[in-house]
Amino acid sequence: MASSRTPEPPNEATYTRMATTGDVEAIGSHCQMPFCRQLDFLPFRCESCKGNFCLDHRTESSHTCPKAGEWARRRTQQPTTSSAYTPPSRPNILTHDQQCASPTCKTLINTPLVTGVHCDKCRREYCLKHRFAYDHDCANLTPLGARAQQGPTQRERGLAALEKLRAWGAEKKKKAATPASASKQAAAARVQATANLKRSAKGDAKVPVEKRVYLYVEASSDTLTAKLSKGTFFYNSEYTVGRVLDLAARSLQVDNVNNMSESEEDKLRVFHVEGGRLLEFGEKLGKVVQTGNTVVLLRGVGAGMASAP
Repeated sequence: MASSRTPEPPNEATYTRMATTGDVEAIGSHCQMPFCRQLDFLPFRCESCKGNFCLDHRTESSHTCPKAGEWARRRTQQPTTSSAYTPPSRPNILTHDQQCASPTCKTLINTPLVTGVHCDKCRREYCLKHRFAYDHDCANLTPLGARAQQGPTQRERGLAALEKLRAWGAEKKKKAATPASASKQAAAARVQATANLKRSAKGDAKVPVEKRVYLYVEASSDTLTAKLSKGTFFYNSEYTVGRVLDLAARSLQVDNVNNMSESEEDKLRVFHVEGGRLLEFGEKLGKVVQTGNTVVLLRGVGAGMASAP
């Protein structure tokens, strides 16, 4: 038996029911421009006048929008507190500076989980394990930011080297005073040393052989930096000590500023080991030294020490 119930009319308020015309025009929308009316399956909605338009008339100017600029005005009137863009914060990357200052500890400090402890004596940061002074050897540490202890001056270094050279010269004189039984052996050793010195020494070939003085020349490591610490050279016995100093400094590649600086701490001097004294610049070389002697270049000893015993 057929039901006598009449079908309900379609609910026109629903947005999920497609039009029942079956026409393809039920999909999409016509452009609302009067002379266009193009069917567009993906129409554009104007947020100012709420109309639907095709691709060619989607802008406010192209469809002569009666409420042009309405959408933009609404946007400017909205509160901007929540729309402002805030860039994400960078992660808290722990660096080496945030490690415990103890050399044997790699604990990261000043983090949410591990606090750091500042030591007022050495001015460093430590973890809880090394926070006490005896745990990080605080007594032997120089406080950070403290002025480094000033070392000896050039003059002090020069005088200290001078005393060492004088002691060296005194020791050589003592060894030279050998017993009579050993005099022949000592003399033979000196002759052999002199022969080796003359064979290895360098100098100006124009210097006559009879005027050559062969010397051991050294640069004191306590008072200056030389590229060559020592060497064997010969000079004219008529040269002054000042000229020999210039030649020796050039041979050993020692910085010589005697003619450019007024400070005695910068100037070089010549110390005669066997004589136990500093030589004056104007003295003749042949009158103060002899072949086989040793001279040393010193800096910072000052002119007042030249004749000191």
